[in-house]
Amino acid sequence: MDVRENRLFLGGCAAEALAREFGTPLYVYEEEVIRSQCRLLRESFAAVAPELHYAMKANFNPAILLILKEEGLGIDAVSPFELRLCLALGFRPEQILLTGNNTSPEEMAGYLALGVPINIGSLVELERYGRLNPGGRVALRINPDVGAGHHSHVITGGPESKFGIYHTEHEAILATLRRHGLRLVGIHSHIGTGILDTGEMLKAMEITLRAAARFGQLEFIDFGGGFGVPYRPGQQPLPIRQLGAAMAERFAAFCKDYGRPLRMKLEPGRFLVAQSGTLLVRVTNLQATPAHTFVGTDSGFNHLVRPILYGAYHEVLNASRVEGAARAVAVAGNICESGDVFSQGAEGIEDRLLPAPEIGQLLAIRDVGAYGMSLSSQYNLRPRPPEVLVGDGRSRLIRRRETYEGLLRDFPGFGEPDGSG
Repeated sequence: MDVRENRLFLGGCAAEALAREFGTPLYVYEEEVIRSQCRLLRESFAAVAPELHYAMKANFNPAILLILKEEGLGIDAVSPFELRLCLALGFRPEQILLTGNNTSPEEMAGYLALGVPINIGSLVELERYGRLNPGGRVALRINPDVGAGHHSHVITGGPESKFGIYHTEHEAILATLRRHGLRLVGIHSHIGTGILDTGEMLKAMEITLRAAARFGQLEFIDFGGGFGVPYRPGQQPLPIRQLGAAMAERFAAFCKDYGRPLRMKLEPGRFLVAQSGTLLVRVTNLQATPAHTFVGTDSGFNHLVRPILYGAYHEVLNASRVEGAARAVAVAGNICESGDVFSQGAEGIEDRLLPAPEIGQLLAIRDVGAYGMSLSSQYNLRPRPPEVLVGDGRSRLIRRRETYEGLLRDFPGFGEPDGSG
């Protein structure tokens, strides 16, 4: 992102020009931001050269997945369709790690048929895996009794979390492994997402290492993802180089004590793609109440649900006039819900200082590359926006805007099904 003549540019392309060509609302991703984040992560953990599996739930656009493939990343997948997509894009089964959640027997059998490594997250699922694949190799997701994240909904460790076999279940794990002749090759943990505190990451690492030490003949330890990015102005970024050095040093010491070299796996998602994304919206309305001046736009929480779901902060810029006399406004969407306001904070609606928006001007909602389109919906029967990839002053459409015909496609008698199931 840069500013020229008081107008916003993304990947060398004028935001206004992109909006004119592709319409609004519009998701725009800066390719170089994604690539630079990949390289920063690799450099930060260079001492241990971890295997990086991109958490594709953050953003599953195929064009973005191919960028990450070019950067040498594998995939962290969580569902059958995610798995099918990354295999179709040329990721090899061994480059994928499937970490399911409340996985059905049919799904598990499908994963096994494709030869994809699986992380098992409960004793029931471990028993099921053993019956389906006796004598097989398996990895386990352990709940490390610590959780962290930017909101309670994204904390994935600790006693309030549904994820993983609780770290105290050692004997039950061993009994199930013996019963089915399974070989435990990996231990996995994940404490949450959006974390900016190295202390929480290192604390979870220690608990995971203690759990791993109780099992012999492991091949890897997977410390999950959760690496956060700063959303609010002035918020300090995660000191990723410092964290990488500390984790690499601790991992090397563990491997020495363990008596054999192990591979470290990491599952970054948000860290790689969040800051690449901008949602461009048009101002359609201005309306004042005693509490707020609402700036209405042509998008809503069906396109970006994080503010209403988590109270998540996203910076909003006036892309048509980045600098100017500021006015306190609340930026709202066009969905028929009172909570459909982009300028949210932990306590609810909050005003933002913007150069006084005018009807027809373009606003830019920043840092939406992760959990933006991937959490979108067709609520109010409004179509999802297109997605565009930009870099070096060039733009490329990577997802079309949904159409009325497309919305009806899966309703028998009203649209033409595509036969894909």
